[in-house]
Amino acid sequence: MKQVNKKYTAIYFLMFLFLLAGCSPEEEVVVPVPEISGIESEYTVLQGDELEFSPVVTNGDDASYRWTVDGKEVANTLSYTFSSDLPGEYKLVLEASNKGGTGRKEAIVTVIDRGAPPAVSGIEEEYTIDADADLQLSPTVVSDNEVTYAWFMDEEEVANGTEYTFNALRPGSYEIILMVTNLGGTTEKKISIKVKAEVIRVETATHTLLSLETPAYLDDEAEIQWVATSASSELYRLSYADTSSPLFVAAKEGEYRLKVTGGEIEGEVVVTVGKLEQEASPYIAEVFDFLPAPGQFVNQLPRYTVGDTREDMVRKAGEYLIGEYASMITLGGWGGYVTFGFDHTIVNVPGRRDFRILGNAFAAAANPSPDAPFGGSCEPAVIMVAYDKNGNGMPDDDEWYEIKGSGNITAENEPWYQMAVDNGNDTRTFRDFEMTYYRPISETAEEAGEPNDPGSFATIKNYIRWTNNQGGEGYKVKNVYHSQSYYPAWVTEDQLTYKGIRLAENGIDESGQGNYFVLYAFRYGYVDNYPNNHNNSGIDIDWAIDKDGNKADLPGIDFVKVYNGVDQENGWLGEASTEVSRGEDLHLLGINIETINE
Repeated sequence: MKQVNKKYTAIYFLMFLFLLAGCSPEEEVVVPVPEISGIESEYTVLQGDELEFSPVVTNGDDASYRWTVDGKEVANTLSYTFSSDLPGEYKLVLEASNKGGTGRKEAIVTVIDRGAPPAVSGIEEEYTIDADADLQLSPTVVSDNEVTYAWFMDEEEVANGTEYTFNALRPGSYEIILMVTNLGGTTEKKISIKVKAEVIRVETATHTLLSLETPAYLDDEAEIQWVATSASSELYRLSYADTSSPLFVAAKEGEYRLKVTGGEIEGEVVVTVGKLEQEASPYIAEVFDFLPAPGQFVNQLPRYTVGDTREDMVRKAGEYLIGEYASMITLGGWGGYVTFGFDHTIVNVPGRRDFRILGNAFAAAANPSPDAPFGGSCEPAVIMVAYDKNGNGMPDDDEWYEIKGSGNITAENEPWYQMAVDNGNDTRTFRDFEMTYYRPISETAEEAGEPNDPGSFATIKNYIRWTNNQGGEGYKVKNVYHSQSYYPAWVTEDQLTYKGIRLAENGIDESGQGNYFVLYAFRYGYVDNYPNNHNNSGIDIDWAIDKDGNKADLPGIDFVKVYNGVDQENGWLGEASTEVSRGEDLHLLGINIETINE
């Protein structure tokens, strides 16, 4: 029996502990701080007049009140009547206190002389409203005698009542002047109103040129300026930003906010960039034209088949160049070219290289010249670019801009320039060069030629005649290494004329015996000038200039024309002949190469 009692005693003890744990002291009640409303920040009253205050206090149960004027306590009630015989400014403070804390409200009361000019309050100095929105101006006027009102805008009276409703359809900055007059004089109030323009929203797709229109409310403004204020990505371009018709293009989806300004008027255009309907390829999509100048790889890269027309060879060039797995074509001698395009606009991103065209440039393995700059097999081609200005999908003749490579004006700043001068190279640059090649009279070898003899490599020394617009003339040599015709076999004309920039001769026989030619690289701005993985193979569209040499500010490009820029025979290596392979949109490939600014 004792064991049972002990058992129940233990149970009762545990229940007691459980109940004790569930009990807690009375929870503390949080009392909210009083909140005061119904008191403005400023008041004006005549000398000796009364100003009654009846504020509303939220959470005011069990609250105590304290009114002070300039720090002196004047009342302990919720309501208070202010009056003063002395003109001036008075600081009025109401404090409402309870267990939760103290709420506070301040007001400035201005007491004016009787007989003084009207006191005007109740209107702000500045307002910002939307276009075509009403702004009701209702001032509070204190005067001991009758007053008159006059509202002015642009020095013209627009109203004479106690209130004025302002409305403006055209965005801009406006000034309203209110003049209130009594027997004591006139009080003037200036009110500045900024009317905001309606936000314009437009939609486009990535890699698509968007022509922006300046809002109609800026039609009368002589100077227009556009600027991007926020962007979802840095891969975008706003070109011709100081014109009424800028161009915008972005490589990434998102929202881009643009501010347009004319004089003091500002507007906002929000461009929403969506996904391109068909995914863009980073590689060449189409070849439009191909015409190599005579050279030792012509009719082989790509291969000519008897009966091929120019259209056939353009198609074959496309088969070589289009897509990721492109192979190499030759442009032959100076002036030979290829024109191709992408399936989208390559964005001209500020501060970055935007595209590159691969070639087969490489470094010399054993240049005997110590401390020489980069060189090897560098056969630079000049680059022309265009965007599809008229939207016809074709590279039109009037749309081309020149990529201003480092040697397009002069080679004097190239690191190998003095070496070339000392070697006797023609280091001049001609920007309006013309060269004509003539069909060879015979393809039959006149000499056997020795493949391993740098002095006996020629099989026809006077092979293809040429002339240029600088008074030069001569013959291109046929060598022992390539026996096919060097003249484009599909061409029916007996002569071919090419026009463009002729760069300085960059090839130097560093051996002095005709067996080790080094073709030195220009610093930047060409195809087949640096190895493909070198940063200097990248091209910045911002290097583009117009026909007058002015910076072009292109939004991007759709088309590229590449032509051989050097006319030089390099002994048994043959002519400097640009080779071209894959084209790449660097932004689509996620390749970030910083530009060169000069």
